Amino acid sequence: MSNKSLAAAISALELICADGSIRRLSRGDADFDGAVVALGALGLVARASLDVVRAFELRQYVFEDLPWSAVDMHLDEILAAGYSVSLFTAWTERGVDQVWLKTTEEQSAQDAYFGATPATQPRNPVPGARWENCNEQLGVPGPSGERLPHFRLGFTPSGGAELQSEYVVARGHGAEALRELLRLGPAISPLLLISEIRTIAADTLWLSPFYERDSIAFHFTWKPLAADVQAVLPRIEAALAPFAARPHWGKLFVASPQELEAVYPKLPAFRQLREQLDSSDKFRNAFSTRYVSGEGPQLGM
Repeated sequence: MSNKSLAAAISALELICADGSIRRLSRGDADFDGAVVALGALGLVARASLDVVRAFELRQYVFEDLPWSAVDMHLDEILAAGYSVSLFTAWTERGVDQVWLKTTEEQSAQDAYFGATPATQPRNPVPGARWENCNEQLGVPGPSGERLPHFRLGFTPSGGAELQSEYVVARGHGAEALRELLRLGPAISPLLLISEIRTIAADTLWLSPFYERDSIAFHFTWKPLAADVQAVLPRIEAALAPFAARPHWGKLFVASPQELEAVYPKLPAFRQLREQLDSSDKFRNAFSTRYVSGEGPQLGM
């Protein structure tokens, strides 16, 4: 597993600070790792430089009905068998509904995948959604930029009207965390459009969910049922607490500022950097007051 998050591809950025000054930071500078994932709290990002790789082709295959027994025994192997692998599930007893494998290698149309069977027609990972919204499958080679995203540019992504949550644990805890979530399946499944399991390599960015640990992410695409989702999130977070799960900053969670500080070890250093760059609080809002500064009342959804 070597693919990092998109944020880790940033090699330099230019910030417009609260006093109107421009600050340029490059990888290796003292504050760079604190500024890349900054939740808008440090200033306006006017420019960013990105790492690039040579163009390459990928093939995309979908497999169906992967048994939980195979996932439990071979989780690391399943998630490491391609350039990118995603497991889509509704957390029911039937297992993983679809495996999306993106690979540089051609696969036989008849080959099973750890017990899952090859899809013979294009699929959408969201039950009931149109396959035409997704990028080409069935092993047809194409540019990586058209195979790595699940959904086609200009078409409806995911389920459209939805809520989202995501929790990230160290890769070594992936199988244990999965078992705990599976126990909550009866409470989770009725509220779901779909859930995705994937891996991300470690980075050094202070507020990244993948800071200094290779990770497995459990993503939840919820039906737009805010009150019901808010009621189940504490149960999910309690189940994942033994694994120091980090919630995605831009998605729904109920963790307290104290709980976030326990799993984001560089949060105190980020607070100091925010005070240095925005002592006048021009970029402060209700979210950053509560979760970055650790002040103010509990926020709702």
